[in-house]
Amino acid sequence: MSRDDGAAMPWLRRKPARRFSAQPLAGAVPAPLWLPAGCALALIVLPVLGLLGRIDPTRLPALLTSPAALAALKLSLQTALASTALSLLLGGPLAVVLARSKLPGLRVLRALVLLPLVLPPVVGGLALLYLLGRTGPFGDLLESAGVTIPYTTTAVVLAQTFVAMPFLVVGLEGTLRTSGAHYERIAATLGAGPWLTFRRITVPLLLPGLGSSLVLTFARALGEFGATITFAGSLQGVTRTLPLAIYTQAQSDVDAAVAMSLLLIAIALLVIVAARPKAVEGRA
Repeated sequence: MSRDDGAAMPWLRRKPARRFSAQPLAGAVPAPLWLPAGCALALIVLPVLGLLGRIDPTRLPALLTSPAALAALKLSLQTALASTALSLLLGGPLAVVLARSKLPGLRVLRALVLLPLVLPPVVGGLALLYLLGRTGPFGDLLESAGVTIPYTTTAVVLAQTFVAMPFLVVGLEGTLRTSGAHYERIAATLGAGPWLTFRRITVPLLLPGLGSSLVLTFARALGEFGATITFAGSLQGVTRTLPLAIYTQAQSDVDAAVAMSLLLIAIALLVIVAARPKAVEGRA
């Protein structure tokens, strides 16, 4: 068709092809979900804002620098770091066993490992107390050797490890399962032994998930309350961590309890932000 024909008969002109947006519609949020999502966010955020409105901000520095608050914060950080290190020392190998071994009853073993995630923490504290206390089977042996664990700082670390270690095990096991075992099989075919394969292949595979798992383990240990107060008690400077200090102060000085609660919330937010990699935002 010539240009003159097109001018004489405009109905013969081809319509330009319709361009579609490059943005996929599948990623759009359905409108009915916004209301319950907003209610869920309000349920989380509004109580925290209520704490902020409960206290005079000018009193925060004095309340947070009181001897009781500083002692509780120091003890919390020390015990949370110790329990995180203990969780890595014990939970790291356990994650490898769960992800790579062919033990019979592995599903039951995994369920036992995850049990502290669903149990009330006070139940874990009672279990530790009746295991390592004076009347417990191991506690009697420890007492005869002159070692006492309940109501000591060691008891705080053990209680925090009991409730926090599953977070590390779950994170590392998931990393190993998604990374696959073909690199380890290749190393075995090349003559590498199990220990060499673990050091050179398995440990590097664990590194991508190790950071976030450690941070979440630390956060859970830092906020532990039920198992700690049951197994370790609440002795200032010895076993009274920040959550226990909040509970104690709430009965006598509400403003001090609110101030320490805000401090714990601020630390938890920093930990959560550090644990959430930017790659998660990049996938959105």
